[in-house]
Amino acid sequence: MRAFLRDKLRLPYTDVGQGWLIFDLPEGDVGVHPVDESTSSGKHDISFYCDDIQGTVADMRERGVVFDGDVADHGYGFVTYFTMPGDVRVQLYEAKYRKQSAAKPAAPAPRKRAAPARASARSRRKATTKAPARTAGRAKAAKPKAATKGKAKARARAGVRARARRR
Repeated sequence: MRAFLRDKLRLPYTDVGQGWLIFDLPEGDVGVHPVDESTSSGKHDISFYCDDIQGTVADMRERGVVFDGDVADHGYGFVTYFTMPGDVRVQLYEAKYRKQSAAKPAAPAPRKRAAPARASARSRRKATTKAPARTAGRAKAAKPKAATKGKAKARARAGVRARARRR
């Protein structure tokens, strides 16, 4: 079986020693077929798919793979079968449907947001200052802020002193 998968099917593999070949099957899917009430769903099949069944069959025949029959249209795709060592029957098909993985790329994994940076002393002071008082019934027009750094520091110190006096 190892030689068949490696040499006949040419599946990529890693030789991990002591006779173990680990075959890399980069993409796969599971087909769950409908059954009627008189049929048990207790069986399974192995299927491989390809993009060009005629070319794939010709290539595999050159490598010695014997197919059980000709390619036939099964509705969902073009299908044929071959048997691997150990009497394992395998379906080979070319899908007529478009696979979802080919139709649209998978959405990227959501990014974790970085923890918010610790607020600076200046931004903490800004967050604790009170909103300007409003005249009863009328809102004051907002004055443009053109304060210099010196004035801002002086206001911040005054606010700290005022809060300290209130305590």
